[in-house]
Amino acid sequence: MDLQIRNNLKVWGEGPSTLIFSHGFGCDQTMWSYLFKRFTHRFRVVMYDLVGSGNSNLTEYSREKYATLDGYARDLNEIVDRYAENPVILVGHSVSAMIGVLADRASPGRINAHVMIGPSPCYIDSDEYVGGFKSDDIQSLLDTLDSNYLGWSSSMAPAIMGAPGQPALSDELTNSFCRTDPDIAKQFARVTFLSDNRKDVHGLATPTLILQSSEDLIAPVVVGEYLNAVMPNSQLKLLENVGHCPHMSVPALCGAAMDSFLSPWVTEYVE
Repeated sequence: MDLQIRNNLKVWGEGPSTLIFSHGFGCDQTMWSYLFKRFTHRFRVVMYDLVGSGNSNLTEYSREKYATLDGYARDLNEIVDRYAENPVILVGHSVSAMIGVLADRASPGRINAHVMIGPSPCYIDSDEYVGGFKSDDIQSLLDTLDSNYLGWSSSMAPAIMGAPGQPALSDELTNSFCRTDPDIAKQFARVTFLSDNRKDVHGLATPTLILQSSEDLIAPVVVGEYLNAVMPNSQLKLLENVGHCPHMSVPALCGAAMDSFLSPWVTEYVE
């Protein structure tokens, strides 16, 4: 299997450690364009498209394999084994943060750190846990997506992006959603929004930076606080930002927070 073709994988830069960037639902690796070049002079940077997204090889998509996030986690571990040079830090946006957790759990010690941007282990409120959505809200969202994917994309992308002063970013996310195969997107949405990874994050000891927007429709601050409480080596950084994609709307803030967190894995920094 050619992973480079399967996942449209690209390697940039060089350095003593590897950063692997993994995108969120409805996106592809181009969404990292506002951020990743900051790191290519001091890290080996690996970017890829989840199978079914972007310019990945759609013939590799299997509804059975990707019926849970575990299929994506297996892909990620294959990429780590083939293309990463130690130490390895995963940078995951949204659902990819949980894909990174599953990859970590499946191969303990292989991943040295996580940077989670807008992560959520569970989107649905239950008992004392607040995920930001009621079960009926998620089901309504998925029903709308099933019946009118393009309409859903056009209305939801601007709300997800936020960044009211940067309308071009909303257009970029809308176009990304609309480029995604609707049938694949519908299944991935169900896998994403119905997943519950609270048991997987609980007690995860890998050093983790949680980057959370101060206002986020998809992953409210309380979710970041939950993750920070249950992962013993985590730190939570709130970013003054409206929206679920701070790596696009406030990349300088994201980059500065990452610089501080990543300093133990950099032996030489050239400004």
